[in-house]
Amino acid sequence: MIVIPAIDIIDGSPVRLKAGDYSQKTRYGLDAVEVAKAFEDGGLKRLHLVDLDAAAGQKDNLRVLEKIASNTSLIIDFGGGIRTRDAVKRAFEAGADFVNVGSAAVKKPEEVLSWNQEWPGRVILSADLKDGKVAVSGWTENTDVDGIGFLSSFFSEGIEEAAVTDIAKDGMLSGPSLELYEEILNHLPSLRLIASGGVSSVSDLENLNRAGLYAAIVGKAFYEGHISIREMKEAECLPAE
Repeated sequence: MIVIPAIDIIDGSPVRLKAGDYSQKTRYGLDAVEVAKAFEDGGLKRLHLVDLDAAAGQKDNLRVLEKIASNTSLIIDFGGGIRTRDAVKRAFEAGADFVNVGSAAVKKPEEVLSWNQEWPGRVILSADLKDGKVAVSGWTENTDVDGIGFLSSFFSEGIEEAAVTDIAKDGMLSGPSLELYEEILNHLPSLRLIASGGVSSVSDLENLNRAGLYAAIVGKAFYEGHISIREMKEAECLPAE
C-alpha cells in the first residue's frame, strides 16, 4: 500500500480542517515547499496537494504547486477547484502528475470522462462522502448521489483510481472508515482505492493495508505528531495480506 502525505493549502500555507469545516482550520506556520522536501527526503514518493481556496471557488494556489514540482521529484496529485478543462490543463502545466476531480464529476460527468481520454490515467476520481452521499464544492454542498454508484459509473468508463473521503472522519483523528472502504472494495475489487480522512496512527495504516487499499492519505496525523515520516515509509513496506 502506498502512503501519500497531504498538504492542504489556504493562502499559500499548509492548514488542516475539521470535518471539512473552513471555520475550523488549523494553521501550522510551515512552508509548503519545505514540508514537501521533507517528505521526499524521508523516502516518500507521492504527495496529495489540495487547494482549499480554489475548492471553495476563490483564488487558486497554483504557484505553490509550481514551487513544489520544481523543487522536488514527488509524484503530485492535485485537487481543489478542478472543474473545467482549462483548470486541468493549468494544473498539469504547473507540474501536477494527476488531478483529483470531484464536483465536476457529479455535475458534468461526460466532460470529466473526456478529460480522462485526453490525459489517459491522469484523472483520479474524488468522492467526498457524507452519510454515504457525495458532497461537492469544497464539501459545502450536499447531494443525493450514492457514493458507491458514483464510483461504479466512472470505473466502468475507464477511471480506475479513486480517493474516497468520509467527511465526518477528515481531520478528526478518529480512525478511517474501514467498513466503508471494505464495502466499496466488495463492489469494486479492481478499483485502486485511496483512503482519505481519519488516519490517526500506524495501526490505522496497518488496518487499511490488510483491507486491500491501494493507498492511504495521511494529513493531520503527521502535522499533529501522531505519525512520523519514517513511520509512513515503514508502513509502505508492509506486506500485502
